[in-house]
Amino acid sequence: QKQVTDNLTRIGKIELPEISPILGSEKTQFYRNKLEYTFSNKRWLTEEEIKQNVVYEQMNAVGFHIPNAFDKVLAIEKCWLQDDISNRIRNAVRDYAYEHNYSFINLRTQEGMLRNMIIRTSTTGELMVILIAKIEEEVEELRLFKQLLQYVADTFPEITSLLYIINNKRNDTITDLDVYTFKGKDHIFEEMEGLRFKIGPKSFYQTNSEQAYNLYKIARNFAGLTGKELVYDLYTGTGTIANFVSKQAHQVIGIEYVPEAIEDAKVNAEINGIKNTLFFAGDMKDMLTQDFINQYGRPDVIITDPPRAGMHQDVVDVILFAEPKRIVYVSCNPATQARDLQLLDVKYKVKAIQPVDMFPHTHHVENVVLLELRNED
Repeated sequence: QKQVTDNLTRIGKIELPEISPILGSEKTQFYRNKLEYTFSNKRWLTEEEIKQNVVYEQMNAVGFHIPNAFDKVLAIEKCWLQDDISNRIRNAVRDYAYEHNYSFINLRTQEGMLRNMIIRTSTTGELMVILIAKIEEEVEELRLFKQLLQYVADTFPEITSLLYIINNKRNDTITDLDVYTFKGKDHIFEEMEGLRFKIGPKSFYQTNSEQAYNLYKIARNFAGLTGKELVYDLYTGTGTIANFVSKQAHQVIGIEYVPEAIEDAKVNAEINGIKNTLFFAGDMKDMLTQDFINQYGRPDVIITDPPRAGMHQDVVDVILFAEPKRIVYVSCNPATQARDLQLLDVKYKVKAIQPVDMFPHTHHVENVVLLELRNED
């Protein structure tokens, strides 16, 4: 709450209404629907372990990165952030790998097979597991890797989507890599207010599903829709907000930088029989232009949910040109949000502020701000 207040007042330096009390997350444990674990052959040792002067036979570990030590991993036995199935799968994979002498990646020399594991759960009970490996000797290493995948499939029949990725690059990003289905479907579904959202291995979805629902309800409420409005949803991602508010709008136009996300957004609209959404892929500052607005219409409401860096100056300029009656600004970084609010202040007045705690036990926060067009007088 203090962080949001400080950022908006110190950086924004604009007239603000009272900031509503932060909406806490009902769940503070096991609230995440996605976690990524890293394998490493360099387990991070505690000070106590180092002082004992023991030679540790097992230095392979699977867990989380240590800050400022890219090649070291803190071995995780029990994580309190995701449903316990996540712990059981991770520990079973680790134990099988220990038992059968699988190599864990050395992040400095880039040698070793096992790299990462992503686990996604959903409120519908579906479960996705993605194992990522470096495979140099195609035949033998791939055979070994598939044995591990088969073990996971046999041990955890509740997995509805078991996928794998071969990553022989020097970095961990998977956006540019092929995903193979080992068992089940290549996606899972999330549900919200009767809407179904298809989530693929590369899809973005808010990591706290239950609190995301509250966040979207606030955004929809702030938008004040009556069924007649043309809504622009900027940085729409997989179209979650666009599809979520579509019932209350005349038409929603979603714009997003990532082409795959826009394909997901179109699929999600189709699955739910939503006919009044249009989605476009491209860099926001190149897509959202005066020509675009002249072609598709002047929005009555703009909902914007930009990345941590906030909105590009060109995007702010086009919003000011478009002059929607209301802007709903959803932010994961109140500092850049404050900067953007200051830029919008020439035509817009901040009417409501609602922080939402999406990430218990961290300093991260989402903040929703309603802006209204100032009267011309």
